[in-house]
Amino acid sequence: MVEERTTMILGSGPAGYTAALYAARANLRPVLVKGLEAGGQLMLTTDVENYPGFPDGILGPEMMDAFEKQAARFETEIVAQTVTRVDLSERPFGVWAGDLEWRAQTLILATGASARWLGVPGEETLRGRGVSACATCDGFFFRDRDLVVVGGGDTAMEEATFLTKFASSVTIVHRRDEFRASKIMQERVLSNPKIRVVWDGVVEEILGDGAVTGVRLRNVPTDETSELPTGGVFVAIGHTPNTDLVKGQLELTEAGYVVVQEPTTRTSVPGVFAAGDVTDLIYRQAVTAAGQGCKAAIDAERFLEEQAHRTG
Repeated sequence: MVEERTTMILGSGPAGYTAALYAARANLRPVLVKGLEAGGQLMLTTDVENYPGFPDGILGPEMMDAFEKQAARFETEIVAQTVTRVDLSERPFGVWAGDLEWRAQTLILATGASARWLGVPGEETLRGRGVSACATCDGFFFRDRDLVVVGGGDTAMEEATFLTKFASSVTIVHRRDEFRASKIMQERVLSNPKIRVVWDGVVEEILGDGAVTGVRLRNVPTDETSELPTGGVFVAIGHTPNTDLVKGQLELTEAGYVVVQEPTTRTSVPGVFAAGDVTDLIYRQAVTAAGQGCKAAIDAERFLEEQAHRTG
């Protein structure tokens, strides 16, 4: 059976839940399909101390649970399924998840972006216990520690520079003998007395029992291994926007992020809006994602009003 809906929201991070909250309060009767990895990147973060309104901080999963309850309170229909296909060729748009099928007058894409991980032993078990992919989220908790940043692009340079505000030292581990980052970012890093670089190195294993204590490194040219003590590992090898569903249907950047018509959240398809990390390769913060989710719901409401006015 095909269900007709006014607004559908794909994704359940801060952008998706905030969009649902605003859409529900505007009587758009939204359906939010949360996916199997519900809650977005905040589910990987232990303490969130930089979200306004929580003076003592809050656990990432606890915050996302609160977001979901608030959206549900205003009668958002929340579906614990993963969307397998969308059809944006005409309105109402088609959305499929498992054996469910919907037609939606407006669609808000809030599917986020996934951090790329190293895939080495110790990384998954120590995630949130010294392994992170977001210096601006977690750097504060690593005060006075010797830290490792893995990567060689602008993101790695930015993470390393930011971490020097808190860390005793930062070691960048890069698999090649030169960075691919922009020259200005390289100069900033190489001139910082708190930062050193391990060239031609790869992390083979993250060490620690309950908390990170070090990394096992391998030198690429010589194949020699060594151990480097560290109190934290920041993986900065990029993010992958979760846009496979809409490839070939929406305008995307070269890196795969959804293009929106700033300052709105409108995409290249009228009636489709995008919010959060799926559009954002610069800030990637819970508070900016939530703000975009708010904008997307308001944009969807106004779009529907315009459509009603034209046909009325």
